[in-house]
Order: sequence, then C-alpha cells, then structure tokens
Amino acid sequence: MVKPTKVTNGIRALRFAAGEMTQADLAERIGVTRQTVIAIEQGRYSPSLEMAFQIARVFGVGLDDVFSYDPEEK
Repeated sequence: MVKPTKVTNGIRALRFAAGEMTQADLAERIGVTRQTVIAIEQGRYSPSLEMAFQIARVFGVGLDDVFSYDPEEK
C-alpha cells in the first residue's frame, strides 16, 4: 500500500479553470504520463521540485498556489 503524501494540491481545480485542461494535456506539457498526473492529483505521489515548478508555470501561478504542505495532516 502506498503511503499518502502530506503535500496537497489544487491541480484539478487549476485544470478546470484553465479551460478544462485534461490530465493528458497537462502530462504532455510537463513531460510525464497521464498516470503520473493522476497520482499527483490524488496525493499518492509527490512531484520533484522541478516538476512542481513546471506545473505551476503551466498555470501561470506561484508554487504555493498549486501545492501546500501540512506536516500534521494524516
């Protein structure tokens, strides 16, 4: 069983705000598979710092507008 990450994100909301961008569209723009985007959105995978910056850049927002970290979250 994969341990969920304490990093949360608003990627799904950002995709819909960006004209209902698909997971496949985002994956292509950042150079990963659609499955990777799904895992990140669901909190099953934390992206590398470089990938996190790429995701933020796609949406034209800051890193902390996409991701947040709560060490107390279970």
